Parts: sequence; C-alpha cells; structure tokens
Amino acid sequence: ERRSRRPCMCEASRLRGCRAGRGAAAMGNTVAREDFEWVYTDQPHADRRKAILAKHPEIKALMKPDYNLIWVVVLMVLAQLIAFYLVKDLDWKWVMFWAYVFGSCISHSMTLAIHEISHNSAFGNCRAMWNRWFGMFANLPLGLPYSISFKRYHMDHHRYLGGDGIDVDIPTDFEGWFFCTRFRKFIWIVLQPFFYAIRPLCINPKPISRLEIINLLAQLSFDVVIYYYLGIKSAFYMLAGSILGLGLHPISGHFIAEHYMFLKGHETYSYYGPLNLLTFNVGYHNEHHDFPNIPGKNLPLVKKIAAEYYDNLPQYNSWIKVLYDFVMDDTISPYSRMKRKLKGDVKQD
Repeated sequence: ERRSRRPCMCEASRLRGCRAGRGAAAMGNTVAREDFEWVYTDQPHADRRKAILAKHPEIKALMKPDYNLIWVVVLMVLAQLIAFYLVKDLDWKWVMFWAYVFGSCISHSMTLAIHEISHNSAFGNCRAMWNRWFGMFANLPLGLPYSISFKRYHMDHHRYLGGDGIDVDIPTDFEGWFFCTRFRKFIWIVLQPFFYAIRPLCINPKPISRLEIINLLAQLSFDVVIYYYLGIKSAFYMLAGSILGLGLHPISGHFIAEHYMFLKGHETYSYYGPLNLLTFNVGYHNEHHDFPNIPGKNLPLVKKIAAEYYDNLPQYNSWIKVLYDFVMDDTISPYSRMKRKLKGDVKQD
C-alpha cells in the first residue's frame, strides 16, 4: 500500500526527538519550543524544480493560464451577492448560522482564488494588470481590502521562504512566546485573520502603493453600497463570513498544514484530501512551491507526472486533524517553523 512508502503525519510525535517530548511533559501543557528552527540551507524547492524539469520537461506545458478560473470567480461573486440579499431580513441567529456554514466557505475559497490570481493564473503573465484588476473584483465580497497587499507579500514568501524579516507567513516572536499552551494555541487559531493582517506591519512594512489605495477605495465603496441597499445584516454576514472562514474553520487547517514543522527537517507539506475541491488545490503545496507559475488546476498533474519526487514526502489527508494536532501536541507551537537568515541582495515588490 502506498501509505507504507511515505512518512505518515500521525507518526510525527514518534519521529521527533525525545528531548522535546521530555520538555513538554515536564512543563505540563506548555510547549517545549522556545525559538524557531533556524536552518542554514536554501529552501528545497528550486533544486527540486530543476531536477524535475530535467527529467520531465513536459511539465512546462502546464505553465499556462487557467481561464476557467475567471468564470469560477464570477460565479462565486454572484453567489455571495445573492446570499447578501437572502440574509437581509433573517433573524440574527440565522444570519450568524449562514455566515459560518456558507459564507465562510465561499469567503475562504475566494481568498484562495485571489491567491491563484496573484500568480497571474487568470490571464497569464503577459496581462499582469488584468490579474490585478480581477483580483480587486474577486476581493469585493470579502468586505476587507486584501488582494493587492497579499500579492506583494506573497511573492516574498515564495522567493524567500522562511526568510527572517521578509516572509510574513512566519509568526512573530510574540506569537511563538505567548501562544505556548493548548488553550492559547486554540485562541491563536481563532485569531489567525487578525495576526495575518497585522504581521506585515510588524515584520516587513512596505510603503502603500497606488494599487493598494485603489483596492481600499473600491472595497469601501462596495461595502457602503451593500450597507445602504441591503442593510446591516448583509454587511455583517459579509464581514463575519470572512473572519470566521479564516479562523476556526476546517479549511483554515491549510494555514498550519503548509509549513509548520510536524516532522523535523521538513518545511513544506502537501494535503491530498477532498477540500482541495474548494481551495483551488492549494493543498498541493510542495507542488505549488516547486512550480508557482502552474495554476492549481494543473498541480495534480504535476504530482502524477513526477510522482517519484512527491509520493515519499510527508503529507496530510485531513486539515481538521492538523488543527487538532496543533492544539493538543505539546511539542508544536507557532515557533514550529523553519527560519533562515538571508544572504545577498533581497528584492521585494
């Protein structure tokens, strides 16, 4: 069976060093880590990409826009507009219910559509500005300006994975220090949207760009229109769905699954479960970092073509289990990330 040929994530605690386990036991429910996992090697994705392309040059044919993404995003925006109308006269308890059950799923899925668009997957690299404008359109039903700023910081994440002071996907020292018990880690998961919003300001603040101002003004105008014509309940549904969807939600397991070090020495992990259908295959995360210019639609083909490079890497089949293990495993915390000092010139958007 294929499972026997690759490391299983449920064996992570057995495979990690005994020293961390003893520390956790001595400290009760307090995690053992007191710092990030500092490494002095380059990220593995560039070398693996080079090796895969040398052996499987046909993968280059997958580096093309996914025009179906355009229609999927348009339908998702329309679905949320219809939902805004349907909830405007509901009782507050039902507004909250539908914000979590439906709105949160659409909102989180839309953030991952914006992730795809940030890689120019909708219109291709030759029409980069078309992707920026389309990202702002996709942003509208989220209620908060997100698309342009995400693009700027996400490119840094790919170029300088784990880079100290550059990669804002890495938690701050405060997060690693404070969220050190099971209860606090649970609260940290709930507050993930807040930390993702303020972390860039703490780690790597950038001057505000013209496109970010346009993104902000377009979003505020849309929010005012929704409030004026549909009322407070529709506006609340929009914002609550985005916040809930990015916090304590099954799909949010991908935030932790992608790069938190459950197995020592591995900094990127893939997930091959059914939620990829709602998330544009973001679970294929090793494949995505190896080939960031291949749309999510084609990442399963990358894995199929180059199976010998991916089948034996650590992988998940449940994001819910990832969230549970993160909270309950006393050797895992926001500090469980591989971090590196960058050398040479750093180029940022």
